[in-house]
Amino acid sequence: MQQVKEQLETLHKEVEDALAFLRLPEKEVRLAELGALMNEPGFWDDSNNAQKLSKEQGFLTQSVVAWKKLKEDLEYDLELLNMVNEIIDEAEIKELTDNAENLQKRFEALEVQLYLNGKYDNTPAILTVHAGAGGTDAQDFGEMILRMYTRYAEAKEWSIELQDRSDGEEAGIKSATIRIDAPYAYGFLKEEAGVHRLVRLSPFNSGNTRETSFIKVEVTPEIDANETVDIDEKDLRIDVFRAGGHGGQSVNTTDSAVRITHLPTGIVVQCQNERSQLQNKQFAMANLTSKLLALQEKHHLAELSQIKGEHVETAWGNQIRSYVLHPYQMVKDHRTNYETSQVDKVLEGDPSELDIFIEKSLKSHKK
Repeated sequence: MQQVKEQLETLHKEVEDALAFLRLPEKEVRLAELGALMNEPGFWDDSNNAQKLSKEQGFLTQSVVAWKKLKEDLEYDLELLNMVNEIIDEAEIKELTDNAENLQKRFEALEVQLYLNGKYDNTPAILTVHAGAGGTDAQDFGEMILRMYTRYAEAKEWSIELQDRSDGEEAGIKSATIRIDAPYAYGFLKEEAGVHRLVRLSPFNSGNTRETSFIKVEVTPEIDANETVDIDEKDLRIDVFRAGGHGGQSVNTTDSAVRITHLPTGIVVQCQNERSQLQNKQFAMANLTSKLLALQEKHHLAELSQIKGEHVETAWGNQIRSYVLHPYQMVKDHRTNYETSQVDKVLEGDPSELDIFIEKSLKSHKK
């Protein structure tokens, strides 16, 4: 019994520390503010803002209730243990032990919230997949990864929107960009940014040989339109070109597509999906701003002007994750060394598998 008591006391201290870090009273004040706003006449007149505040209220309610219930159940079990003066039977010991294990699991499930405290973590995520080395195999791998994140978002009932797609010549994609909107979408998905590696028997050559291909995933936060950012125009090179793909006759016959290069970093963004050059430029600038702000936060820089080329990861440096389909089945994250043989489930975007990779990566930043 002493062991169970010590376990619960340690857990209680961790929960108290977590509640202090999460500033639970402030969250409860915010919930009260949201409740008052939602009861005001005309709240739903601005449907976009109303939906945004409604989602925030839903997530905060879920979070606050779960943490408060965990604390109450934990304190109840501790109080029960302190009241036990006589010897109890094995069945009661087992029940208390099982309760302690259950409370520990509930804490671990909520603990991930402690790592989502970045400035932009609670914003929609802009996720881009780029095919790298490996030719058609890499482009096909790019589509596999795009499908993985699409199905992952759908399974979690997150809002997802395709913003840009450039198809490969034979199969797959050269690149594609999706917008994912959910509570802490960027906070979770930023852990997926980096180079991903695939090893398999290629379906695209006559010898069906074993091939290795690479894709790169970029994840940036969607910045509020009201947030002003000073980017020196002298640092930009803006090119226009004829858009390809779908979008209507005018899109394909005019120089409406826009490519913007940020000279100090070498970051390149482009957009060709909109009908006008102005709209494409606005979208590309928003994308560039998001990338620069993400780098600023990552490197703890005071000003955007401090961001130089050395802050940008080399295009095809060390991979963060490998997907091996031959000669054995394994997905391994090289940052945490976590691995699983459930390759099909991972590539299908099964949250029960992909969430483990994301949460372990988040928790690796514990310092």
